[in-house]
Formats: sequence, C-alpha cells, structure tokens
Amino acid sequence: MSQQKVAFITGANKGLGLETARQLGKLGIAVVLGSRDLEKGVAAAQKLKSEGISAEAIRFDVTNPADYQATYDYLNKRYGRLDILVNNAGISLENFMGGNKTSTTSAEVLHDTFDTNFFGAIQITQTLLPLLRKSPAGRIVNLSSILGSLTLHATPGSPIYDAKAFAYDASKAALNSFTVHLAHELKDTKIKVNSAHPGWVKTDMGTSAAPMEISDGAKTSVRLATLPDDGPTGGYFHMNDALPW
Repeated sequence: MSQQKVAFITGANKGLGLETARQLGKLGIAVVLGSRDLEKGVAAAQKLKSEGISAEAIRFDVTNPADYQATYDYLNKRYGRLDILVNNAGISLENFMGGNKTSTTSAEVLHDTFDTNFFGAIQITQTLLPLLRKSPAGRIVNLSSILGSLTLHATPGSPIYDAKAFAYDASKAALNSFTVHLAHELKDTKIKVNSAHPGWVKTDMGTSAAPMEISDGAKTSVRLATLPDDGPTGGYFHMNDALPW
C-alpha cells in the first residue's frame, strides 16, 4: 500500500469541501471526494487533477444507508487505511436572517437537518474508524459552526446572540458534543478529533454577503486535518483560536 496520506471529505464537489480537498491535495495528500451527485464529484476531481492533485470521487449521500459500507469497502480495498476524515457535508433549511422561529420549527426540518449534520457525521465516522485506526496519525475534522456555541448563544451582545436558526444551531451543538465524546474515547490513540468553524464564507449557504473567501474558509479544516502529534484534540477552533462551547 502507498505511504501517501489519504483523506476522505464528505460534500466535496463544491464550496468548502472542494477547497479543503484542494488545499490538502496541494500538501501531497491523496483526496477522495464524497459527492451525492457522482457526475459532479468526478468533474470536481478532474479539476483537481488538472492542478496536479491526486484526486478521485465516489458517490456518498449521507441519506443513503448503502453508501456508508460502500465507502468503507472502497477505501479499504484502494488504500487499506484512512488518514484524514473531514465531515464537511451539511445543510441548512432555515433563514438565518429570519428572526427566532424556535417555537414553530417543524419536526421535519429538525429531523432533516440532524440526519445530515449530526447522524450522518456520526455514522460515517463510526463506519470508517477501523481504517483511521490503521493510520499512524489519524485526524477527524467535524465541520461545525460558531452557531453551535451554546455559550455565545446565551451571552447578550455576542456576535451570534440574535442569529437563532434553531435546527441548524442545535445540530452543530450536538456535533460538538460528538467531538468531545469521541476525542475522550480516543485520547490514548494516535487519532485526534476536533470541531472546526470555517467562518462566514461565500458559499451557497453563506451567500455572497459573507466576508470570507472560500480559500480562507478551508484553512481551519486543513490545519486540524494536518495537526502534528502534539496538537490538540477535543477542541473547537476557528483558525488558531479556540471557541467557547
């Protein structure tokens, strides 16, 4: 098996996922793009290849149970291990600027948001963990958001105090809990688990009103995906700064 590091990034055919793959690829890491639409994933991988990056795409839809085992089987057969998992796939079904609608947030919106942002991230991590254990330095990056910070949500005057999209915010707070719990379980291993806040970025979700470019938005994930052996685990970061839970 090749000694080249391999990374799997979910939701990687565009936006932050694609840019994360690009930046990891430029570090010499082989990147496998998980994409709901395989055709779009293949096109994204071809673009990365044209930039000199070792890239390929597989179909991975967090809402399709069969895709989890298929992803494991592919990575196991192709590489025999996994060095980096970036749980990047995420959705938002709410209007971030629409005011606080917690009392009328539907069960459907809550279930659909959690299925992708929380349950999907957990299931793919649990499925691929045996491959990450085979890495000399496994890294798991959970794409969270500053909107998952309960401390900042509860603090009047904080940057997010009036940004209350309940389903999305709660899904990211739950994902942060997964980060803390899994990092504790794996604290005596070589695997590090951290939550990343990319910033408010010009993506389909962030819109053109966002102040940050995608190239900067990927930097936190890339940093956490390539931490040295003495790097942190069980943390919540934006760039080099720790965020309050």
